Amino acid sequence: MVGIILASHGGFADGIYQSGEMIFGKQENVAHVILKPDEGPDDVRAKMEKAIASFDDDEEVLFLVDLWGGTPFNQANNLVEQHKDKWAIVAGMNLPMVIEAYASRFSMNTAHEIAAHIIETAKEGVKVMPESLQPNEAPKQAAAGNQPTGAIPEGTVIGDGKIKYVFARIDTRLLHGQVATGWTKAMNPNRIIVVSDNVAKDNLRKNMIAQAAPSGVKANTVPIKKMIEVAKDPRFGNTKAMLLFETPQDALAAIKGGVDIKELNVGSMAYSNGKVNVNQVLAMDQKDIDTFKELKELGVKFDVRKVPSSSPENMDSLLKKAQDLVNESK
Repeated sequence: MVGIILASHGGFADGIYQSGEMIFGKQENVAHVILKPDEGPDDVRAKMEKAIASFDDDEEVLFLVDLWGGTPFNQANNLVEQHKDKWAIVAGMNLPMVIEAYASRFSMNTAHEIAAHIIETAKEGVKVMPESLQPNEAPKQAAAGNQPTGAIPEGTVIGDGKIKYVFARIDTRLLHGQVATGWTKAMNPNRIIVVSDNVAKDNLRKNMIAQAAPSGVKANTVPIKKMIEVAKDPRFGNTKAMLLFETPQDALAAIKGGVDIKELNVGSMAYSNGKVNVNQVLAMDQKDIDTFKELKELGVKFDVRKVPSSSPENMDSLLKKAQDLVNESK
């Protein structure tokens, strides 16, 4: 696995390392190196050399630095000079770049590959609101074989006529950083669908969800009834969908209506009055417990974890704990 060093002036590298871990989970063979105000170039180089020595393999190393021509860049460059055929540096570090570098290690084996790949993601991560302030760019030429952009007549069969559910998650927060980056990179959907009657009526939340979609992935919000219709529509045969549910009750209603979900990721359920805290991110009441039991009876499996790199928790144990806590609270 390619080793990654995040390097910066001041505490920037420490902070972005923490942010990356929060969104994408704990990473192996990643180090963060900072230049303190009272330190010099030799101090930074020594830290970098120590970081490289800590990696499982120092054959492939990628430096992500804050500023081209700054001290962290210069010291990384001195090291890369001795390994030009294997090591690489990318300057202008931002969080989208770091997350993309982490995700790319699943499919790319060299620092050069990852370095070339993450530049576009880093650029796309720089956006402005209101959108009218965004500089105009020349439209990209459509790739051959793309789907037509106009309305597709009803009854048209695209692909095999069956929507693909690459991931389905229960998360009170719906589309946020851990989902938009970590899970999207891991599951590779081409469309994110928030399935919620409540959110579908809220134009502000719908717009925020659409804007939060990662580059190259469309995000829509639909009521449960509409999702059931989409599940039966052959025009979605080439769709690889990530479904996000606000509650287990919404997921159950969709599944009972014909949305063929075999596994549910349980990521976050916020505390509210009447619920009990089962762990740091899951709060349930009796209705939630009963809903999960019904889902299990329907053959749905559960994957309880926040981010792809986390170890799954046992759902049966969590439900038992939740039931005990609910009984105690009566």
